Amino acid sequence: MPVYLIKRIFEMIPTLFGITLITFFIIHLAPGKPSDIFSELNPKITPEAREKLEKYYGLDKPIMVQYGLWLKKVVRLDFGESFSSDRRPVMQKIWDRKKPLLERRLFVTFMINIISVVIILLIAIPIGISSAVRRNSLFDKITTTTVFVGFAMPSFWLALLLMMFFGVYLHWLPISQLKSMNFDSLSFSGKILDVARHLVLPLFVSAFGGIAGDSRFMRSSMLEVIRQDFVTVARAKGLPEHLVIYRHALRNALLPLVTLIGLSVPGLIGGSVIFENIFGIPGMGQLFYMAVMTRDYPLVMCILTIGSMLTLIGNLLADIGYMIADPRIRAR
Repeated sequence: MPVYLIKRIFEMIPTLFGITLITFFIIHLAPGKPSDIFSELNPKITPEAREKLEKYYGLDKPIMVQYGLWLKKVVRLDFGESFSSDRRPVMQKIWDRKKPLLERRLFVTFMINIISVVIILLIAIPIGISSAVRRNSLFDKITTTTVFVGFAMPSFWLALLLMMFFGVYLHWLPISQLKSMNFDSLSFSGKILDVARHLVLPLFVSAFGGIAGDSRFMRSSMLEVIRQDFVTVARAKGLPEHLVIYRHALRNALLPLVTLIGLSVPGLIGGSVIFENIFGIPGMGQLFYMAVMTRDYPLVMCILTIGSMLTLIGNLLADIGYMIADPRIRAR
């Protein structure tokens, strides 16, 4: 197994290189340049000033030269400086050690999405198992209907409905940011409660669609497993039904779900763009949206590179999960 992991890690390097190369070209093929933002805000800017801006940012060089200069910095874990007016280093925008944890964008996004994944698994797996075991029952029909609603309902529309109902009409929950204005004056327990209240709506929106999808996936996987011969033999031996389901069938039914869990890792950033902007959460999704709108190439490339690394790590974790769950794969 260690040899396999080392081999897979070395295979990830050229894959990551290819992803960054394609991404870099696609970004630069998009219409407009970062200098357009300054010229649009200042219509009196001269063509000479625009040329100086492009030369300052290195945009006057051929695209392969730009990519080579960018890659040379990235090898040293330097993603350059942002094209925005503050000219801060890109990594400082993502992870500023001087700021509290709740103001560090990478931490905020990971915190919300990891909690969301845990909630999805804790709810979706039992629902899927119960629906499969009690197929065509009232519970199965109710969950199936709820799942269809979850698939059909856009996340941004659901977020707006929840904000209006629980925030505007009932005044039960806050509808933006991660903490209140008086956060610093609260006690330790008060701070935890305040953050928890701010996280209720974003977590619900983030987890709702995942619960719908994973529960159906778990149901179909469990239905396939409980029809197999080894489950029939276990029941014929007189084992209690809960042992048959949770000890024999569940482990095999979880194998396809391992793939979904691994592939959900890159969604920690990509899936945050919508709800972070709606709820005003200062995370990676909001930062990525602002970087795209301002054509901040170094910041966009940094976030996409992190997303690519998460995708590759997710695939590796899925393979490791397969080996842990299935001894036959581990033996090969």
